[in-house]
Amino acid sequence: MSPSKISRPRLSHLAGAGLVMLAVVTAACSAKEPPAAASTRRSEGVPVSVATVGQRDVPMEVQVIGNVEAYSTILVKARVNGQLTQVHFREGDYVKKGERLFSLDPRPFEAQLNQAEANMAREEAQLNQAQANLNRDLAQQKYVQEQAVRFARLLQEGIVSKDQAEQMRTGADTIAHVILADQAAIRSAEAAVGAGRAAVANAKVQLSYATISSPIDGRTGNLAINEGNLVTANATDLITINQVKPIYVTFAVPEAHLLSVKRYMAQAILPVEASPQEDSSARQTGQLVFVDNTVDATTGTIKLKGTFTNQENRLWPGQFVRVALRLTTHSNALVVPNQAIQAGQDGVFVYVVKPDRSVESRPVVTGARVDQDVVVQSGVQAGETVVTEGHLRLAPGMRVQPRDEKGTALKGKKEN
Repeated sequence: MSPSKISRPRLSHLAGAGLVMLAVVTAACSAKEPPAAASTRRSEGVPVSVATVGQRDVPMEVQVIGNVEAYSTILVKARVNGQLTQVHFREGDYVKKGERLFSLDPRPFEAQLNQAEANMAREEAQLNQAQANLNRDLAQQKYVQEQAVRFARLLQEGIVSKDQAEQMRTGADTIAHVILADQAAIRSAEAAVGAGRAAVANAKVQLSYATISSPIDGRTGNLAINEGNLVTANATDLITINQVKPIYVTFAVPEAHLLSVKRYMAQAILPVEASPQEDSSARQTGQLVFVDNTVDATTGTIKLKGTFTNQENRLWPGQFVRVALRLTTHSNALVVPNQAIQAGQDGVFVYVVKPDRSVESRPVVTGARVDQDVVVQSGVQAGETVVTEGHLRLAPGMRVQPRDEKGTALKGKKEN
């Protein structure tokens, strides 16, 4: 039968059957999710994690990697030639300034000292002899002068001849020149005695060099030579001593921080914190003591140094450490978790949860990062609630279901 010949009553019957089936399907769908349940789900909002905008004092720091350096390093060498006879310490020991480290064979230096002392004794004896000669000649001069005066008077009286008077006057002139020679001999002997004393002093110094002492307080390193070996003056390395109390930490900061460092350094002593990379809890506190006078053009950084007391020997020369140079402290700064800061086309923003549990996208200006938080310079107020997780499902004006870090739902103000 062709479609054109179907009767009107049969078409009406098929249309009615279709309406019945549509009603059944609609009823079945409605049975799966009651209207009240769907309304409840929509009113609860999107589940998100939130945090409160905090307010606290935040230090302004420059964090870099630094290197520990010994406060001073001394390479110990012998100052005289000799045989090393004894080592008075063990490698790695801490030594005090003036503590004996090495002993050289002292016998050659003792012999030199004895010879110098003997020479000085001979020179002193010659000086004493010259002084005795002078005293003798002075006494003889006095007698000869008195005789010359007496013979001159007798010549005037005609008692003695002119030749006798001339002989006495010539004897007086001769003894005067002898006295001048005696005085010159004394000066020569005194100079010889001075040279002898200098030789004795030098021999004593050379003998003192046979004992090598520590010039600083510090820790000894590897022993470069053992007992029994011959050492050469100013050439043979014996030991290296590092002064580690106090100790330096050297680090470089970008030149962009130079003006801030100079400004805050002029106001107060800047604290420096250093901690080993493998143990951040072992943090040491020192102070900035040096700023280099030149910026490194190849790296764009400037070298700085901090000094640390290092009483517990936590810092070791050559060690790499994390360094934090504190410039100043911002009082009552606003901070939010790092996760709350989002980047958009117009800059960074946060989602702020309103009292009615709807969210608002608010642009912010951020500052320095402090551990897991970031400073917010403007855009939020202390005590406001910001979203930390669940940003991808949000849009401005949407309602949310706030949860804290433990996942516990937070109660908000209900909508009227």
